[in-house]
Amino acid sequence: MNLAHLLLRTARRLPGAPAVVERDRTQLTYAELADRSLRLAAALRGPLAQTPGRRVGVVMKNNAAYVEVLFGCWAAGLAAIPINLKLHPREVAFILDDAAADTCFVTDDVDTAGIDGARAAPGTRFIDVDSAGYRKLLHIEPAACADVEPDDVAWLFYTSGTTGKPKGVMLTHRNLLATTLNYLADVDRALPGEHLLHAAPMSHGSGLYVVPNVAAGCVQLIPASRSFDVAEIDTLLSFAAGTKMFAAPTMVMRLVDGLRGEAQALKSIIYGGGPMYVSDVQRALARLGPRLVQIYGQGESPMTITVLTAAEHVDDHDRRLLHRLGSVGRAQTGIEVAVLDEHDDALPPGEIGEVGVRADTVMRGYLNNPEATATTLANGWLHTGDLGRLDTHGYLTLVDRSKDLVISGGSNIYPREVEEVLLRHPSVREVAVIGEPDREWGESLVAIVALRTGATADAAALEALCLDHLARFKRPKRYVFVDELPKNAAGKVLKRELRSRIANS
Repeated sequence: MNLAHLLLRTARRLPGAPAVVERDRTQLTYAELADRSLRLAAALRGPLAQTPGRRVGVVMKNNAAYVEVLFGCWAAGLAAIPINLKLHPREVAFILDDAAADTCFVTDDVDTAGIDGARAAPGTRFIDVDSAGYRKLLHIEPAACADVEPDDVAWLFYTSGTTGKPKGVMLTHRNLLATTLNYLADVDRALPGEHLLHAAPMSHGSGLYVVPNVAAGCVQLIPASRSFDVAEIDTLLSFAAGTKMFAAPTMVMRLVDGLRGEAQALKSIIYGGGPMYVSDVQRALARLGPRLVQIYGQGESPMTITVLTAAEHVDDHDRRLLHRLGSVGRAQTGIEVAVLDEHDDALPPGEIGEVGVRADTVMRGYLNNPEATATTLANGWLHTGDLGRLDTHGYLTLVDRSKDLVISGGSNIYPREVEEVLLRHPSVREVAVIGEPDREWGESLVAIVALRTGATADAAALEALCLDHLARFKRPKRYVFVDELPKNAAGKVLKRELRSRIANS
Protein backbone atom coordinates (compact mmCIF):
# COMPACT_ATOMS: atom_id res chain seq x y z
CA MET A 1 0.00 0.00 0.00
CA ASN A 2 1.28 3.43 -0.96
CA LEU A 3 1.37 5.73 2.08
CA ALA A 4 -0.23 8.45 -0.04
CA HIS A 5 -3.50 6.51 0.15
CA LEU A 6 -3.69 7.44 3.85
CA LEU A 7 -4.02 11.08 2.78
CA LEU A 8 -6.50 10.30 0.00
CA ARG A 9 -8.63 8.30 2.43
CA THR A 10 -8.79 11.21 4.88
CA ALA A 11 -9.50 13.70 2.09
CA ARG A 12 -12.54 11.68 1.00
CA ARG A 13 -13.78 11.44 4.58
CA LEU A 14 -12.99 14.99 5.74
CA PRO A 15 -12.57 17.13 2.58
CA GLY A 16 -13.26 20.49 4.22
CA ALA A 17 -11.39 19.86 7.46
CA PRO A 18 -8.18 21.86 8.06
CA ALA A 19 -5.12 19.77 7.27
CA VAL A 20 -2.24 22.25 7.59
CA VAL A 21 -2.24 25.51 9.53
CA GLU A 22 0.71 27.89 9.52
CA ARG A 23 1.03 31.32 11.12
CA ASP A 24 -2.37 31.18 12.80
CA ARG A 25 -4.43 30.73 9.64
CA THR A 26 -5.68 27.73 7.69
CA GLN A 27 -3.37 26.98 4.82
CA LEU A 28 -4.88 23.83 3.35
CA THR A 29 -7.97 21.69 3.81
CA TYR A 30 -7.61 17.95 3.36
CA ALA A 31 -9.15 18.16 -0.11
CA GLU A 32 -6.63 20.85 -1.07
CA LEU A 33 -3.69 18.97 0.44
CA ALA A 34 -4.56 15.82 -1.49
CA ASP A 35 -5.05 17.78 -4.73
CA ARG A 36 -1.71 19.62 -4.39
CA SER A 37 0.13 16.39 -3.51
CA LEU A 38 -1.22 14.66 -6.63
CA ARG A 39 -0.34 17.68 -8.79
CA LEU A 40 3.18 17.65 -7.38
CA ALA A 41 3.37 13.91 -8.09
CA ALA A 42 2.44 14.63 -11.72
CA ALA A 43 5.16 17.29 -11.91
CA LEU A 44 7.76 14.94 -10.44
CA ARG A 45 6.94 12.20 -12.91
CA GLY A 46 6.48 14.65 -15.83
CA PRO A 47 8.64 17.78 -16.31
CA LEU A 48 10.98 16.88 -13.41
CA ALA A 49 11.58 13.44 -14.99
CA GLN A 50 11.75 11.45 -11.76
CA THR A 51 11.27 7.77 -12.55
CA PRO A 52 9.81 5.33 -9.98
CA GLY A 53 12.22 4.49 -7.18
CA ARG A 54 14.34 7.63 -7.49
CA ARG A 55 15.15 9.68 -4.42
CA VAL A 56 14.33 13.34 -3.86
CA GLY A 57 16.08 15.59 -1.34
CA VAL A 58 14.10 17.72 1.12
CA VAL A 59 16.21 20.37 2.90
CA MET A 60 13.62 22.69 4.39
CA LYS A 61 12.71 24.48 7.55
CA ASN A 62 9.33 23.52 8.96
CA ASN A 63 6.52 24.84 6.78
CA ALA A 64 3.18 23.94 5.25
CA ALA A 65 4.79 22.73 2.01
CA TYR A 66 6.71 20.01 3.88
CA VAL A 67 3.57 17.88 4.15
CA GLU A 68 2.62 18.08 0.47
CA VAL A 69 6.21 17.43 -0.62
CA LEU A 70 6.33 14.20 1.39
CA PHE A 71 3.00 12.94 0.11
CA GLY A 72 3.78 14.19 -3.41
CA CYS A 73 6.95 12.12 -3.49
CA TRP A 74 5.12 9.03 -2.27
CA ALA A 75 2.22 9.52 -4.67
CA ALA A 76 4.78 9.64 -7.50
CA GLY A 77 6.40 6.38 -6.33
CA LEU A 78 9.56 8.16 -5.13
CA ALA A 79 11.56 8.12 -1.91
CA ALA A 80 11.85 11.33 0.09
CA ILE A 81 15.17 12.22 1.77
CA PRO A 82 14.34 14.66 4.58
CA ILE A 83 17.68 16.23 5.56
CA ASN A 84 18.51 18.19 8.70
CA LEU A 85 18.59 21.89 7.83
CA LYS A 86 21.46 22.38 10.31
CA LEU A 87 23.89 20.17 8.40
CA HIS A 88 26.95 21.65 6.72
CA PRO A 89 26.66 21.99 2.90
CA ARG A 90 29.37 19.33 2.52
CA GLU A 91 27.34 16.93 4.64
CA VAL A 92 24.22 17.56 2.56
CA ALA A 93 26.27 17.09 -0.62
CA PHE A 94 27.50 13.70 0.60
CA ILE A 95 23.92 12.56 1.24
CA LEU A 96 22.68 13.68 -2.17
CA ASP A 97 25.64 11.99 -3.86
CA ASP A 98 25.14 8.74 -1.96
CA ALA A 99 21.44 8.74 -2.81
CA ALA A 100 22.08 9.75 -6.45
CA ALA A 101 19.50 12.51 -6.06
CA ASP A 102 19.38 15.19 -8.75
CA THR A 103 16.33 17.08 -7.40
CA CYS A 104 16.02 18.75 -4.02
CA PHE A 105 13.23 20.83 -2.47
CA VAL A 106 14.53 23.70 -0.33
CA THR A 107 13.59 26.86 1.51
CA ASP A 108 15.29 30.20 0.95
CA ASP A 109 17.74 29.82 3.84
CA VAL A 110 19.55 26.83 2.31
CA ASP A 111 23.08 27.34 0.89
CA THR A 112 22.35 25.74 -2.47
CA ALA A 113 25.57 27.02 -4.04
CA GLY A 114 27.64 25.51 -1.22
CA ILE A 115 25.86 22.18 -1.55
CA ASP A 116 26.18 22.01 -5.32
CA GLY A 117 29.83 23.09 -5.19
CA ALA A 118 30.62 20.25 -2.79
CA ARG A 119 28.87 17.54 -4.79
CA ALA A 120 30.79 14.92 -6.72
CA ALA A 121 27.91 14.99 -9.22
CA PRO A 122 27.09 18.70 -9.59
CA GLY A 123 24.04 20.09 -11.28
CA THR A 124 21.38 19.68 -8.59
CA ARG A 125 17.91 20.95 -9.47
CA PHE A 126 16.93 22.99 -6.42
CA ILE A 127 13.27 23.91 -6.11
CA ASP A 128 12.43 26.64 -3.59
CA VAL A 129 8.94 25.88 -2.24
CA ASP A 130 8.27 29.62 -1.83
CA SER A 131 9.10 30.39 -5.46
CA ALA A 132 6.93 31.03 -8.51
CA GLY A 133 8.54 27.98 -10.13
CA TYR A 134 7.20 25.72 -7.38
CA ARG A 135 3.73 27.25 -7.60
CA LYS A 136 3.77 26.61 -11.34
CA LEU A 137 4.30 22.89 -10.69
CA LEU A 138 1.06 22.84 -8.70
CA HIS A 139 -0.95 23.88 -11.78
CA ILE A 140 -0.16 20.63 -13.59
CA GLU A 141 -3.08 18.25 -13.98
CA PRO A 142 -3.05 15.86 -10.98
CA ALA A 143 -1.76 12.33 -11.45
CA ALA A 144 -3.15 9.07 -10.14
CA CYS A 145 -1.36 7.67 -7.11
CA ALA A 146 1.46 5.35 -8.19
CA ASP A 147 1.40 1.66 -7.39
CA VAL A 148 4.29 0.63 -5.15
CA GLU A 149 5.46 -2.56 -3.51
CA PRO A 150 5.32 -2.72 0.29
CA ASP A 151 9.11 -2.94 0.47
CA ASP A 152 9.76 0.01 -1.85
CA VAL A 153 11.64 2.81 -0.06
CA ALA A 154 9.49 5.74 1.09
CA TRP A 155 11.82 7.66 3.47
CA LEU A 156 15.62 7.60 3.25
CA PHE A 157 16.89 8.67 6.66
CA TYR A 158 20.60 9.41 6.98
CA THR A 159 22.20 8.66 10.30
CA SER A 160 25.93 8.71 10.98
CA GLY A 161 27.69 5.50 11.94
CA THR A 162 30.76 4.77 14.04
CA THR A 163 32.86 5.14 10.89
CA GLY A 164 31.80 8.78 10.73
CA LYS A 165 30.16 8.37 7.31
CA PRO A 166 26.39 8.84 7.16
CA LYS A 167 24.38 5.72 6.35
CA GLY A 168 21.11 5.86 4.43
CA VAL A 169 18.45 3.97 6.39
CA MET A 170 15.91 2.60 3.91
CA LEU A 171 12.45 2.91 5.43
CA THR A 172 9.78 1.32 3.27
CA HIS A 173 6.05 1.89 2.86
CA ARG A 174 5.57 -1.25 4.97
CA ASN A 175 7.84 0.17 7.70
CA LEU A 176 6.07 3.51 7.90
CA LEU A 177 2.61 1.96 7.78
CA ALA A 178 3.64 -0.23 10.72
CA THR A 179 4.95 2.79 12.65
CA THR A 180 1.68 4.58 11.89
CA LEU A 181 -0.39 1.75 13.33
CA ASN A 182 1.88 1.56 16.39
CA TYR A 183 1.51 5.30 16.99
CA LEU A 184 -2.28 5.10 16.85
CA ALA A 185 -2.40 1.97 19.01
CA ASP A 186 0.17 2.77 21.69
CA VAL A 187 1.29 6.41 21.65
CA ASP A 188 -1.69 8.61 20.78
CA ARG A 189 -5.32 7.74 20.07
CA ALA A 190 -5.46 10.59 17.56
CA LEU A 191 -8.82 12.17 16.67
CA PRO A 192 -9.91 14.48 13.82
CA GLY A 193 -9.41 18.14 14.62
CA GLU A 194 -6.57 17.66 17.10
CA HIS A 195 -3.36 19.57 16.42
CA LEU A 196 0.13 18.13 15.92
CA LEU A 197 2.48 21.01 16.70
CA HIS A 198 5.69 20.89 14.68
CA ALA A 199 8.14 22.70 16.95
CA ALA A 200 10.80 20.01 16.44
CA PRO A 201 12.42 19.49 13.00
CA MET A 202 10.14 17.82 10.46
CA SER A 203 13.21 16.14 8.98
CA HIS A 204 13.16 13.81 11.98
CA GLY A 205 10.59 12.53 14.47
CA SER A 206 8.09 15.35 14.11
CA GLY A 207 7.92 14.72 10.36
CA LEU A 208 7.47 10.97 10.84
CA TYR A 209 4.46 11.70 13.02
CA VAL A 210 2.83 13.54 10.11
CA VAL A 211 1.79 10.17 8.66
CA PRO A 212 -0.38 8.82 11.53
CA ASN A 213 -1.86 12.24 12.21
CA VAL A 214 -2.84 12.71 8.57
CA ALA A 215 -4.34 9.22 8.64
CA ALA A 216 -6.43 10.30 11.66
CA GLY A 217 -7.49 13.65 10.17
CA CYS A 218 -5.52 15.85 12.57
CA VAL A 219 -4.25 19.36 11.84
CA GLN A 220 -0.55 19.85 11.13
CA LEU A 221 0.24 23.06 13.05
CA ILE A 222 3.35 24.96 11.93
CA PRO A 223 4.42 27.78 14.29
CA ALA A 224 5.28 31.12 12.70
CA SER A 225 8.87 30.82 13.94
CA ARG A 226 9.03 27.40 12.23
CA SER A 227 10.95 26.25 15.29
CA PHE A 228 10.69 25.78 19.07
CA ASP A 229 9.77 28.97 20.94
CA VAL A 230 8.14 28.69 24.37
CA ALA A 231 6.40 32.09 24.24
CA GLU A 232 4.96 31.28 20.85
CA ILE A 233 3.75 27.87 22.06
CA ASP A 234 2.07 29.64 24.97
CA THR A 235 0.09 31.72 22.45
CA LEU A 236 -0.71 28.79 20.18
CA LEU A 237 -2.13 26.79 23.07
CA SER A 238 -4.68 29.55 23.65
CA PHE A 239 -6.53 28.61 20.45
CA ALA A 240 -5.27 25.14 19.44
CA ALA A 241 -7.00 22.71 21.76
CA GLY A 242 -6.05 19.05 21.70
CA THR A 243 -2.43 19.85 20.89
CA LYS A 244 0.28 17.22 20.94
CA MET A 245 3.92 17.51 19.98
CA PHE A 246 7.14 15.54 19.80
CA ALA A 247 9.94 17.04 21.89
CA ALA A 248 13.48 16.21 22.90
CA PRO A 249 14.00 16.17 26.68
CA THR A 250 15.70 19.57 26.60
CA MET A 251 12.58 21.03 24.95
CA VAL A 252 10.35 19.48 27.60
CA MET A 253 12.32 21.16 30.36
CA ARG A 254 12.22 24.51 28.57
CA LEU A 255 8.45 24.23 28.54
CA VAL A 256 8.47 23.40 32.25
CA ASP A 257 10.55 26.49 33.02
CA GLY A 258 9.04 28.90 30.47
CA LEU A 259 5.38 28.05 29.91
CA ARG A 260 3.31 30.85 31.45
CA GLY A 261 -0.22 29.69 30.72
CA GLU A 262 -2.01 26.56 31.76
CA ALA A 263 -1.25 23.27 30.06
CA GLN A 264 -4.92 22.33 29.63
CA ALA A 265 -4.80 22.65 25.83
CA LEU A 266 -1.95 20.13 25.72
CA LYS A 267 -3.12 16.61 25.03
CA SER A 268 0.35 15.06 25.18
CA ILE A 269 4.07 15.69 24.89
CA ILE A 270 5.77 12.71 23.29
CA TYR A 271 9.41 12.83 24.31
CA GLY A 272 12.45 10.80 23.30
CA GLY A 273 15.67 11.04 21.37
CA GLY A 274 17.87 11.20 24.46
CA PRO A 275 18.13 10.47 28.17
CA MET A 276 15.88 12.28 30.63
CA TYR A 277 16.65 12.34 34.34
CA VAL A 278 13.97 10.90 36.62
CA SER A 279 13.99 14.10 38.67
CA ASP A 280 13.29 16.10 35.51
CA VAL A 281 10.40 13.80 34.57
CA GLN A 282 8.91 14.30 38.02
CA ARG A 283 9.25 18.07 37.73
CA ALA A 284 7.64 18.01 34.28
CA LEU A 285 4.73 15.93 35.59
CA ALA A 286 4.22 18.37 38.45
CA ARG A 287 4.07 21.35 36.06
CA LEU A 288 2.36 19.84 33.02
CA GLY A 289 0.24 17.09 34.52
CA PRO A 290 -0.16 13.53 33.22
CA ARG A 291 0.58 14.45 29.61
CA LEU A 292 3.98 12.86 29.08
CA VAL A 293 4.53 9.88 26.79
CA GLN A 294 8.03 8.50 26.33
CA ILE A 295 9.09 6.62 23.22
CA TYR A 296 12.34 4.84 22.40
CA GLY A 297 13.35 4.15 18.83
CA GLN A 298 16.12 4.88 16.37
CA GLY A 299 16.36 5.63 12.67
CA GLU A 300 16.46 1.92 11.88
CA SER A 301 13.10 1.39 13.66
CA PRO A 302 11.79 4.94 13.62
CA MET A 303 10.15 6.18 16.83
CA THR A 304 8.94 2.64 17.39
CA ILE A 305 10.57 0.23 19.81
CA THR A 306 9.13 0.88 23.29
CA VAL A 307 6.64 3.27 24.86
CA LEU A 308 5.98 4.50 28.39
CA THR A 309 2.38 5.69 28.22
CA ALA A 310 0.87 8.68 30.00
CA ALA A 311 -0.86 6.29 32.42
CA GLU A 312 2.45 4.62 33.24
CA HIS A 313 3.89 8.01 34.23
CA VAL A 314 1.30 8.27 37.01
CA ASP A 315 1.90 6.97 40.54
CA ASP A 316 -0.21 3.85 41.08
CA HIS A 317 1.18 3.34 44.60
CA ASP A 318 2.84 0.04 43.69
CA ARG A 319 6.29 1.43 44.57
CA ARG A 320 7.54 0.85 41.05
CA LEU A 321 6.97 4.38 39.75
CA LEU A 322 10.60 5.55 40.00
CA HIS A 323 11.79 2.36 38.30
CA ARG A 324 9.30 2.91 35.46
CA LEU A 325 10.27 6.56 35.03
CA GLY A 326 13.90 5.47 34.75
CA SER A 327 13.03 3.03 31.98
CA VAL A 328 12.02 3.61 28.36
CA GLY A 329 8.83 1.62 28.78
CA ARG A 330 7.65 -1.65 27.27
CA ALA A 331 7.66 -2.98 23.73
CA GLN A 332 5.09 -1.41 21.47
CA THR A 333 2.37 -3.60 19.95
CA GLY A 334 3.77 -6.20 17.59
CA ILE A 335 7.37 -5.29 18.43
CA GLU A 336 9.62 -8.03 19.76
CA VAL A 337 12.31 -6.65 22.07
CA ALA A 338 15.01 -8.79 23.64
CA VAL A 339 18.28 -8.25 25.46
CA LEU A 340 20.83 -10.35 23.60
CA ASP A 341 24.11 -11.97 24.55
CA GLU A 342 27.13 -12.21 22.22
CA HIS A 343 25.50 -15.17 20.43
CA ASP A 344 22.22 -13.30 19.88
CA ASP A 345 20.43 -15.46 22.43
CA ALA A 346 17.91 -13.72 24.68
CA LEU A 347 19.09 -13.05 28.22
CA PRO A 348 16.83 -13.46 31.27
CA PRO A 349 15.35 -10.43 33.10
CA GLY A 350 17.93 -8.36 34.92
CA GLU A 351 20.86 -9.34 32.69
CA ILE A 352 22.58 -6.61 30.65
CA GLY A 353 23.15 -7.09 26.93
CA GLU A 354 22.52 -5.49 23.56
CA VAL A 355 18.95 -4.48 22.79
CA GLY A 356 17.61 -6.39 19.79
CA VAL A 357 14.39 -5.71 17.87
CA ARG A 358 12.27 -7.73 15.42
CA ALA A 359 9.23 -6.12 13.77
CA ASP A 360 7.75 -4.76 10.54
CA THR A 361 9.03 -1.36 11.66
CA VAL A 362 12.67 -2.41 11.17
CA MET A 363 14.41 -0.93 8.13
CA ARG A 364 15.04 -2.79 4.89
CA GLY A 365 18.76 -2.04 5.26
CA TYR A 366 21.35 0.64 4.56
CA LEU A 367 21.59 2.08 1.05
CA ASN A 368 24.81 1.09 -0.76
CA ASN A 369 26.18 -0.56 2.38
CA PRO A 370 25.60 -4.34 2.42
CA GLU A 371 28.32 -4.93 5.02
CA ALA A 372 26.73 -2.62 7.58
CA THR A 373 23.31 -4.04 6.75
CA ALA A 374 24.48 -7.60 7.34
CA THR A 375 26.05 -6.67 10.68
CA THR A 376 23.14 -4.60 11.96
CA LEU A 377 20.47 -7.12 10.88
CA ALA A 378 22.41 -10.28 11.73
CA ASN A 379 20.38 -13.35 12.69
CA GLY A 380 17.10 -11.56 12.00
CA TRP A 381 17.54 -8.98 14.77
CA LEU A 382 18.01 -5.24 14.54
CA HIS A 383 21.12 -4.75 16.66
CA THR A 384 20.53 -1.34 18.18
CA GLY A 385 24.02 -0.90 19.67
CA ASP A 386 22.30 0.07 22.94
CA LEU A 387 22.97 -1.88 26.12
CA GLY A 388 20.05 -2.48 28.43
CA ARG A 389 18.15 -4.83 30.68
CA LEU A 390 14.54 -5.96 30.87
CA ASP A 391 12.65 -6.50 34.12
CA THR A 392 10.06 -9.19 34.77
CA HIS A 393 7.24 -6.83 33.69
CA GLY A 394 8.88 -6.10 30.33
CA TYR A 395 10.16 -2.59 31.10
CA LEU A 396 13.42 -1.83 29.33
CA THR A 397 16.14 0.24 30.99
CA LEU A 398 19.03 1.50 28.88
CA VAL A 399 22.40 1.51 30.60
CA ASP A 400 24.86 2.52 27.89
CA ARG A 401 25.34 2.95 24.16
CA SER A 402 27.89 0.58 22.77
CA LYS A 403 28.44 2.67 19.65
CA ASP A 404 29.49 5.76 21.65
CA LEU A 405 26.58 7.72 20.25
CA VAL A 406 26.09 11.09 21.92
CA ILE A 407 22.59 12.61 21.91
CA SER A 408 22.58 16.35 22.46
CA GLY A 409 19.30 18.23 22.37
CA GLY A 410 17.67 15.29 20.65
CA SER A 411 20.22 15.22 17.79
CA ASN A 412 22.50 12.23 17.24
CA ILE A 413 26.23 12.95 17.17
CA TYR A 414 28.82 10.27 16.51
CA PRO A 415 32.22 11.09 18.04
CA ARG A 416 34.25 9.46 15.25
CA GLU A 417 32.88 11.97 12.74
CA VAL A 418 34.03 14.90 14.91
CA GLU A 419 37.36 13.23 15.66
CA GLU A 420 38.13 12.88 11.97
CA VAL A 421 37.62 16.60 11.46
CA LEU A 422 39.81 17.57 14.44
CA LEU A 423 42.58 15.28 13.19
CA ARG A 424 42.83 17.46 10.08
CA HIS A 425 44.54 20.12 12.18
CA PRO A 426 48.32 19.71 11.67
CA SER A 427 49.01 20.19 15.38
CA VAL A 428 46.65 17.44 16.56
CA ARG A 429 48.32 14.07 17.13
CA GLU A 430 45.34 12.21 18.54
CA VAL A 431 41.90 13.04 19.83
CA ALA A 432 38.95 11.39 21.51
CA VAL A 433 35.47 12.88 21.66
CA ILE A 434 33.05 11.81 24.37
CA GLY A 435 29.76 12.98 25.82
CA GLU A 436 29.26 14.37 29.28
CA PRO A 437 25.98 15.00 31.12
CA ASP A 438 24.43 18.38 30.41
CA ARG A 439 21.34 19.52 32.28
CA GLU A 440 20.05 21.58 29.34
CA TRP A 441 21.03 19.44 26.36
CA GLY A 442 21.07 15.97 27.90
CA GLU A 443 24.68 15.56 26.79
CA SER A 444 27.36 17.81 25.34
CA LEU A 445 30.60 16.98 23.56
CA VAL A 446 34.06 17.14 25.09
CA ALA A 447 37.15 16.78 22.91
CA ILE A 448 40.26 15.42 24.63
CA VAL A 449 43.21 16.45 22.49
CA ALA A 450 46.88 15.47 22.46
CA LEU A 451 49.12 17.75 20.37
CA ARG A 452 52.23 16.88 18.43
CA THR A 453 55.53 17.55 20.18
CA GLY A 454 56.37 21.24 19.95
CA ALA A 455 53.11 22.09 18.17
CA THR A 456 50.50 24.57 19.36
CA ALA A 457 46.77 24.89 18.91
CA ASP A 458 44.03 26.38 21.06
CA ALA A 459 40.32 25.78 21.42
CA ALA A 460 39.48 28.70 19.12
CA ALA A 461 41.44 27.19 16.23
CA LEU A 462 39.81 23.79 16.68
CA GLU A 463 36.38 25.39 16.98
CA ALA A 464 36.91 27.20 13.67
CA LEU A 465 37.92 23.93 12.00
CA CYS A 466 34.76 22.20 13.22
CA LEU A 467 32.52 25.04 12.06
CA ASP A 468 34.11 24.83 8.61
CA HIS A 469 33.30 21.14 8.21
CA LEU A 470 30.43 20.24 10.54
CA ALA A 471 27.02 21.45 11.58
CA ARG A 472 27.19 23.75 14.61
CA PHE A 473 25.37 21.31 16.87
CA LYS A 474 28.13 18.74 16.34
CA ARG A 475 30.97 20.88 17.64
CA PRO A 476 32.49 20.15 21.07
CA LYS A 477 31.37 22.46 23.85
CA ARG A 478 34.79 22.29 25.49
CA TYR A 479 38.33 21.07 24.84
CA VAL A 480 40.70 19.35 27.26
CA PHE A 481 44.39 19.16 26.31
CA VAL A 482 46.42 16.19 27.54
CA ASP A 483 49.86 14.74 26.88
CA GLU A 484 48.59 11.27 26.03
CA LEU A 485 45.27 9.45 25.64
CA PRO A 486 44.85 6.35 27.82
CA LYS A 487 44.99 3.10 25.82
CA ASN A 488 44.77 -0.62 26.38
CA ALA A 489 47.39 -3.17 25.34
CA ALA A 490 45.99 -3.28 21.81
CA GLY A 491 46.36 0.49 21.46
CA LYS A 492 42.62 1.22 21.66
CA VAL A 493 41.68 4.46 23.39
CA LEU A 494 39.93 3.80 26.69
CA LYS A 495 36.95 6.12 26.42
CA ARG A 496 35.40 4.78 29.60
CA GLU A 497 38.48 5.90 31.52
CA LEU A 498 38.30 9.29 29.80
CA ARG A 499 34.65 9.66 30.86
CA SER A 500 35.65 8.89 34.44
CA ARG A 501 38.46 11.47 34.33
CA ILE A 502 36.23 14.14 32.86
CA ALA A 503 33.47 13.45 35.37
CA ASN A 504 35.96 13.91 38.22
CA SER A 505 37.73 16.95 36.76
